Amino acid sequence: MIRLISATVERWPVRGAFIISRGAKRHVDVVVCTVSDGAHEGRGEGTAIYYEGESAEGCVAALRSYAGPMEREALLSHMPRGAARNALDCALWDLEAKRAGAPVWQLAGLAKPQPMPTAFTISLGDPATMEADARAAAERGFALLKCKLTGEGDRARIAAVRQGAPDARLIVDANESWHDRDIAAEAAALAALGVEMVEQPVLHGQEGRLSGVASPVPLCADESCHTRADLDRLGDFDAVNIKLDKAGGLTEALALRAEARARGFRVMVGCMLGTSLGIAPAALVAQGADWIDLDGALLLAEDRAGGLTVEGGMLQPGTLWGLGR
Repeated sequence: MIRLISATVERWPVRGAFIISRGAKRHVDVVVCTVSDGAHEGRGEGTAIYYEGESAEGCVAALRSYAGPMEREALLSHMPRGAARNALDCALWDLEAKRAGAPVWQLAGLAKPQPMPTAFTISLGDPATMEADARAAAERGFALLKCKLTGEGDRARIAAVRQGAPDARLIVDANESWHDRDIAAEAAALAALGVEMVEQPVLHGQEGRLSGVASPVPLCADESCHTRADLDRLGDFDAVNIKLDKAGGLTEALALRAEARARGFRVMVGCMLGTSLGIAPAALVAQGADWIDLDGALLLAEDRAGGLTVEGGMLQPGTLWGLGR
């Protein structure tokens, strides 16, 4: 019989500050849960979706009060999506892998994870700061940069980033801040600077604003896309950003990827801030994605032992959470 052994909150400092249009973060609180069958233990990590009102403490409470079946598929109907379900789902995958003596990727019918290029986030700042940060990231070998925007002065910011990293591929994350902007005009101006994708220009719930918008670059749903149930209303987007905390675990994330591909969406795989315990499962979903943005652990001041590392802008699978088993 599988039971929850522990559910706790851990605080991890951010290296410097992580700044987006909603504010700055200098640490991240993650929820870690452990399950056991009496002989083996499995662990999973989730990061609360703060912009939807989640908190790490609330996720811990949800895990401790959960009385449904300890089965991955059952979680989809017995527990709401979010970081708590993600942590428990991933812990169950980890436990299953340990019981089988096989890696999770093999149990899921996936290819063995290989090094993959990840975007590196350029936090929101003034143009000079973003230019310097872009230059430093490019010097570290990151060939894809994801720039945080705010709706005001975005063109100057991206022009500065391009100056700092003239050869890098660029994608941008508006974090819903273009809700009162001419989206086609903004996208065209950034496309002229080499931007190849715009993430979440409109407010969640106002997806209809994209109807008839002729963007020269793909528009990607992030806050608007959580699970497969959202895909029906995302027809004006070209791509979806899959995050395990939004989907509520690896089980739903893999199903969302398959359904999105079947409907013709391009796929981005992203993450919240968190340690490699939370990022490692997302690396499985990211195989073959159009854009990979799994730098959540790279932005922390430190990470867990055996975590994912980066060499020349390529994310290297670590041994944490069974990727190396």
